[in-house]
Parts: sequence; C-alpha cells; structure tokens
Amino acid sequence: MTSDATTPEAYIAEIPEERKPYMHKLRDTILKNLPEGFREEMSYGMIGYVVPHELYPPGYHVNPQLPLPFLSIASQKNNLALYHMGIYANPELHDWWVAEYKNRVPSRLDMGKSCIRFKKPEQIPYDLIGELCSKVSVEEWISTYENQIKNYRKK
Repeated sequence: MTSDATTPEAYIAEIPEERKPYMHKLRDTILKNLPEGFREEMSYGMIGYVVPHELYPPGYHVNPQLPLPFLSIASQKNNLALYHMGIYANPELHDWWVAEYKNRVPSRLDMGKSCIRFKKPEQIPYDLIGELCSKVSVEEWISTYENQIKNYRKK
C-alpha cells in the first residue's frame, strides 16, 4: 500500500486496526536500533529511513532531489514488509540475515532482493530486525551504495 500520508503517524493511522500494534512495534524496533544519522520520513508512500542530504549531498542517483534511501516499512495487501537496501547490496549481510532467520524463526523466510514479507505479523522477529538495523552505519551504507549500486550502474 503506497500512501499519501505525510508523516509516519498518519501512515500507521491509515492501516487496518489489526496491523497497527505490529507496525508500531516494528517502527519502534527500527528507531531504537538504527545507527545515528539516518532520518525517518515518508518515502515512496511508505515509512522510510534515509541518509539526509546534509550527510550525503548527492542524494539518490535515480532522483538526486531525494535523500539516499536505506530501509522502509509498509503495510501491503497481504503482508507487512520491510525493505532493506543493505541486504540487497551486501552479500555478507544478506547471508547473515538468511542464516540467522533460519536459526531463530520457525516460519519460512519470504524474501525478495531487498523485501522481507511477513504474512503472519505475530511471527515478526523484532530482536533479529533490531540486530539487522544496527549492523550498518550511515558511513558504511554510503560506501556500499557508492561501490555496489551507484557506480555499478554507470558501467
């Protein structure tokens, strides 16, 4: 579900009642564990966590007027979703996530390149998501982005 909401609070207010507690807890988990420097804002109709222009003036190569995206959460039609660009861009982080998920969570991992889908929100592994969020600093994300995504696309 993309939204026209202008704040994370307004976004959560729009989602179905039964999903609100899970989205609140997911948001709180991210905010408690995300390294300093990332900023929460609405991004692409979802709650996003970005590197602001003050820290990375070039912005996102697709649209330099936008800050550099890193992570988003959304309430989709059939699931709650977490989009983590670090998993997409860093094979070691991806492999860590997949292995830890299998070791700690009884349900099967439902994942695309950067999207992790939770069809049963009561099974969201908040502690594991907190660890994932804490693993990449703003500086590390900028470096990974420039070396693995931005410059790769220029070739």
